[in-house]
Amino acid sequence: MKNKSILANVLLALVMIATLILASATMSFAGGNVYKIGFSGAITGPTSDAGNPYTKGLEDWFRYINEEKILGNDKIDYDIRDDQYQSATTKRFFEEFLDDEVLIFLSYATGANLSLKRDFEEVQIPVIPASYHEGLLDNANYIFTPVATYSENIVGLAEYVVKNHKGASAPKVAFFIHPSAFGRGPLEDARKAVKAGLEMNIVEVVEHGKALDNTAMLKRLADKGVQYVLCHSVQSPVATMLTDASRLGLTASYFGQKARLTFLGAHYTGGSDLIALAGPAAEGFYWSCSYNLTSEGNRGAAKQLALAKRYNRDDKAAKSNNYGAGILAAQIATEAIKNVKVADLEVNRENLYKALQKMEFYSFVAAGPVDYTDTERVGVDRQNIYVVKDGNFGKIEAIQSKYMKMIRADKK
Repeated sequence: MKNKSILANVLLALVMIATLILASATMSFAGGNVYKIGFSGAITGPTSDAGNPYTKGLEDWFRYINEEKILGNDKIDYDIRDDQYQSATTKRFFEEFLDDEVLIFLSYATGANLSLKRDFEEVQIPVIPASYHEGLLDNANYIFTPVATYSENIVGLAEYVVKNHKGASAPKVAFFIHPSAFGRGPLEDARKAVKAGLEMNIVEVVEHGKALDNTAMLKRLADKGVQYVLCHSVQSPVATMLTDASRLGLTASYFGQKARLTFLGAHYTGGSDLIALAGPAAEGFYWSCSYNLTSEGNRGAAKQLALAKRYNRDDKAAKSNNYGAGILAAQIATEAIKNVKVADLEVNRENLYKALQKMEFYSFVAAGPVDYTDTERVGVDRQNIYVVKDGNFGKIEAIQSKYMKMIRADKK
């Protein structure tokens, strides 16, 4: 009996030791705090040609942060969901994120952001959108746009056209836009710029559908004397239009060329994805965005490509500016957390919101510094103008839209 008692005590001791070892391992793994961030975007469905690489950029940066222990023993718990560009689905995901107590919401579509804007204010949660719609900034405190808005892109391009137009009369322009709030927003600001003195004639506005042939539309614009087509959509419909214009011999070789069209576009219309879709037809396409491109071959490009390689992304994703856009959104969220930790404050929504308003840092994917204040909600206010030459986008110059500053001032 005594031997059985000793054996029982030994077994009990071994169990207790094993329990302590397991508990210690669990504590060591848990180590620090976990910060929850939620993303809802179009990984599939409409605009997924932008949303899919964007999501990969988000995911890769958060993985890198956790693996490299950039936040020490703390980790980011990122919940990535596919809303397929459906606003109702985004709203449901957002409500579930709130139940899960996420600290920052990474959003996507313009329509969904507009419908949730009041909710963001009510629950006081910092939001970093993939949409750069100017209207998101109106009467909003918690939305922090990473880069120059679509309106800044389009109005800035319009200013570039007016400045470089060759011809005695004001340039004649048509708009080719996505049939949504995302597409229509910059058009209204372009009209305001014209009213404020920008010498440009808006001849026609085309809200594209899913047509695979733009022949009739392009011939109509040429017959009306249109010289420039300003595009605000995503790459696929723009690529189709460029291909048709090339086939018809309607693509201009210089600004103001008679009976020819020069094509220009904002953020989601361009990049390596457009060249992959349009091929040689993309030659001469002008594009405005606030991202550094891998085709520039600089240090920032090397870092983007290295991150993509680390996580086995294919070339299409690695070279996409939308991949870079996802990285930047994740970087902004990470920087906010880092700054709160450095200040030795609790990482909560209120302190993250305050940190965002004082944020300034340089990102290898951006055309300039990310800089917010208590009144400024656009992170990178510089935009680069690129043009396709010999199959690659090359930077022409960096600009800031003069007329957008005037339009914003009028709102105050």
